[in-house]
Amino acid sequence: MTSTRYTLPLYFASVRILIADDHSLFRDGLRSLLVAQGHEVVGEARNGREAVLLAHEQHPDLVLMDLSMPELDGIGATRAIVADLPNVKVIILTASHEEVNLFDAIKAGAQGYLLKNLEADDFFAMLEGASRGEPALTPALAGKLLNEFARPAAETQHQEHGQELTAREREVLELMVGGITSNRTLAKHLGVSENTIKFHVRNILEKLRLHSRAQVVGYALRKGIVEPGGSGGERP
Repeated sequence: MTSTRYTLPLYFASVRILIADDHSLFRDGLRSLLVAQGHEVVGEARNGREAVLLAHEQHPDLVLMDLSMPELDGIGATRAIVADLPNVKVIILTASHEEVNLFDAIKAGAQGYLLKNLEADDFFAMLEGASRGEPALTPALAGKLLNEFARPAAETQHQEHGQELTAREREVLELMVGGITSNRTLAKHLGVSENTIKFHVRNILEKLRLHSRAQVVGYALRKGIVEPGGSGGERP
């Protein structure tokens, strides 16, 4: 991953980041990139166990987590961090293209899944979105995730947790499943404020007992709460 021409938006806010990767050279390069873009690196972990300990000590906004690490892998570390520190967002940053790792990461509570060959512009744009609570997934990986969780959707209809959603929350969920995930775009589609969207998304997460928007989308499709290709698509 090399630095290119990414420039900070006017509304940029520095993010406190923990790096977890067992390759020191990669950590050094990533730290330099993050600091150059105005972010604060609050710690570096060489394995999953260190990542969990440092997350508890530093309470970062975001953890960039490798998958293959000694002592405790990235999936296990993600699960432990999300369970104890739900306000800490974890993004998997890995070289693995294996779909099973993508699915396991999202199930463990990861906010996103990024490949290490991602262009720097795209990488920092994803981090900016993740800091606002948006899933950090490229379109290709998001498509794989939706296809996987959509398979058994026809097997079950509206489940107990889905029935707890209000009509407005279901409408927000339908839009998210249709590919509209940013607060700004959701607010525009529904004619409400971004704060109202954040309120609805928080309620959806709590009612479905999930930790990230990516999990919500997959769960909604898998449980049949929202059907693929429904009213959540792009509107004119």
